[in-house]
Amino acid sequence: MTSLSLKGVSKAYGSMEVLRDIDLDIEQGELVVFVGPSGCGKSTLLRMIAGLEKITGGTLDIDNVVVNDLPPAQRGIAMVFQSYALYPHMTVYDNMAFSLKLAGKSRQEIDTAVRSAADMLQLSQYLDRLPKALSGGQRQRVAIGRAIVRDPKVFLFDEPLSNLDAALRVATRIEIAQLKESMPDSTMIYVTHDQVEAMTLATRIVVLHGGGIEQVGAPLELYERPANTFVAQFIGSPAMNLIEAKVTETGPRTSVIMADGGHATLPIPTRAEDQGNAVKLGVRPEDLSLVEGDDFLVSADVEIIEALGETTVLYFKPKSDAPALIAKLPGIHQIQRGTHLKLIAAPEKLHLFDENGVSFLYRS
Repeated sequence: MTSLSLKGVSKAYGSMEVLRDIDLDIEQGELVVFVGPSGCGKSTLLRMIAGLEKITGGTLDIDNVVVNDLPPAQRGIAMVFQSYALYPHMTVYDNMAFSLKLAGKSRQEIDTAVRSAADMLQLSQYLDRLPKALSGGQRQRVAIGRAIVRDPKVFLFDEPLSNLDAALRVATRIEIAQLKESMPDSTMIYVTHDQVEAMTLATRIVVLHGGGIEQVGAPLELYERPANTFVAQFIGSPAMNLIEAKVTETGPRTSVIMADGGHATLPIPTRAEDQGNAVKLGVRPEDLSLVEGDDFLVSADVEIIEALGETTVLYFKPKSDAPALIAKLPGIHQIQRGTHLKLIAAPEKLHLFDENGVSFLYRS
């Protein structure tokens, strides 16, 4: 059983700390995705697991063995990079077989492993071709095949689809999902900046920010129950709206009021000391709908309209320095710029965050 555990892992370059106190357990068969903004440390963390970056503090266990000081070749890990890193003068077959030849495997073992991986990745008909005769998606499959033949304990993927165009990215993402289904016991760690990849591929998502972990959970858990405003706005596109509000009633259910007179009662508990406090009300653009009358959540003037056919995205003119409000409505709507609209959302779809940006559901 291949499990991986990071305990208090940190990374510093001189006095600059880029990762701190990373605690994470990954079980056999999981596909864990690291996401976060540029510079958050997700690729550095992956390279530390691979042994390409030295761990400054803490321990990394693979199968209950501390591997901090083991070289990459002895960790039982195979890595697929952002660039394909294929040998241009070698055929697909030889690219996939190269590491096995270095390991001293027999010709029969190599042939069996390569042809099995090629069949799994639908590369059998391309084994005699050079990389220059392949598409970008096919080259990336060769890179994945080169990892598979090594039968590693853990697969590491470092933004493997970022060099592909949109159509190939979708197709290759589906192929990676199918690959994981065909290898249910394999453990995979995947780094991406694309939340669609994270949401569709992951068993669990690790959201990194500023060198630390913000939240770990299943994709829909992060979407439906973000721990703080950073996760709330990072997961989901368009990002969650955050609206300034004030608590008017506390208890098992909480009532809030907005500056424009909008109001809501949420099935979220608050304490007596929260009465009158400034909070942020969170609502996803796709959870808003149009309403008339005095019973509304928020109101604003339409500034930009994106008519996409299946959906209509409305961007509302922000008030003072507040962030722009966005609504994503299903279908086609005949709405003009400058129109003043009122919107509402189901109470169970609303989120509440305190002055520190922490969800009231996660307060200690």
